Amino acid sequence: MSDDSLRDRIDTSKPHSARFWNYFVGGKDNYEVDREIGDQIKSIFPGLVDVAVTSRRFLGRAVTHLAGERGVRQFLDVGTGLPTADNTHEVAQRVAPESRIVYVDNDPIVLAHANALLSSTPEGRTAYLDADLYDPEAVLKAAAGTLDLSRPVGLMILNTLGHVAEYARARELVRRLMGGLASGSYLVISDSTATSEGMIAASEAYNSSGAVPYYVRPVAEIAGFFDGLELVEPGVVRVPEWRPEGDSGGAVVGAGVGAGAGAGSAAAVDAYCGVGRKP
Repeated sequence: MSDDSLRDRIDTSKPHSARFWNYFVGGKDNYEVDREIGDQIKSIFPGLVDVAVTSRRFLGRAVTHLAGERGVRQFLDVGTGLPTADNTHEVAQRVAPESRIVYVDNDPIVLAHANALLSSTPEGRTAYLDADLYDPEAVLKAAAGTLDLSRPVGLMILNTLGHVAEYARARELVRRLMGGLASGSYLVISDSTATSEGMIAASEAYNSSGAVPYYVRPVAEIAGFFDGLELVEPGVVRVPEWRPEGDSGGAVVGAGVGAGAGAGSAAAVDAYCGVGRKP
């Protein structure tokens, strides 16, 4: 795709979830419209900064655990978002240089930065798919060009399923993606949750900004994504509480940006996560 075609697809008149999240973790790939709604939401609910930062650190711990302790050497990262520090391939290949990673997103702003996700160790491989969560079979077919789907894969869907308005549809999309992966594969999910008035107000403010809506869900619905899978300890928990002993604390760009992001408040963040193994 040409640079002109990409630019034509990028709408800078409305906030955008990838750019908005990038602003919250201290990145520079965002526009004034993203910073404006970001600052507005921080004034309503400063704790969303903690959600962004701790969710990113969860990615690092989860990938490190799967690559280091579970022997996973392939990862499919759906809803990639904008590159920042310690992306999935960097974490996995630090543990196991032969790891293969496929990133999936259909967002033009992410696609424009995709080259930053395509570095790799000589032993491993990375790829980027301009594909859609809503077509799981196409995602799996394209991913098979890089990954061996007859062997276990770590499926990463982080802070993405909230964009699917209907819970039943979100569960079906997860089911179809996991259905195409081998026994011994893992599902890794994190999402913001409707666990405080502040988070609910922040979600409502974001959704009224003109951005593609993001719906926060009850914790029980996050847990429902793992039905039929074997949950890895400690189960479905707030993101800072998932194996925190594996957190170096240095994996996030601008981890101290904005209000919040402190250790004292992190334990109460309004985001839950889990890792489940396919029998």
